[in-house]
Amino acid sequence: MTSTPPPVPPVGTGAPATRRPREVDNRAAYAGFALAYLLGHGAAAASHGDTPVLGLPGWLPTALLGAGLATGVVLAATAAMRSQRGAPAPEILSGRLLGTAWIAAFTALALAITGLTSVLDAPELQSVLWPAGSGLIVGLLYLAEGAVRRNVLHYGLGIWLALTSAAALSFDAPGLHWVLTVAGGGAYALATALEARRLRSLEDAPHH
Repeated sequence: MTSTPPPVPPVGTGAPATRRPREVDNRAAYAGFALAYLLGHGAAAASHGDTPVLGLPGWLPTALLGAGLATGVVLAATAAMRSQRGAPAPEILSGRLLGTAWIAAFTALALAITGLTSVLDAPELQSVLWPAGSGLIVGLLYLAEGAVRRNVLHYGLGIWLALTSAAALSFDAPGLHWVLTVAGGGAYALATALEARRLRSLEDAPHH
């Protein structure tokens, strides 16, 4: 008496493979943040101090910085949402959690600065804490995003922004703004160029 071997399951009958999300193209966001740093912090640096280089109204550097940062945030959010099209549910959830982290982090920063300046009765500290604090928060968020997306460039930029923004607190105006202009704006400009090279390398890499 012979035994019949068990049937071999046909190949390819498993669940369909989910498509990985496309890479986030950060070039537009990086360029927007670079302009925000170079124009906003640059204008603040040039118009502060005992011998200011430019005579600008006090609201203009803040307006330039705010407009640039808002543009960068919108571009970053648009790029992130575009990359999520067709992504599996866990990847979409990660993206949403990262987006919520931005809101929570800046809300916490606003509460901390408001409370600190109120307790110390030193509202003038806001002009120092907001520029440096926002750079620190963005850097830490980039660290998280870079780790989740396995993007070494984004991760490295986050380290640089966090460290230089914290170090900038050691300087008074206009030194603080010069540090943020050169270190922050320069880093974003360099990251814009490196991001293009990173995306090209991913396109040229063999797909499995």
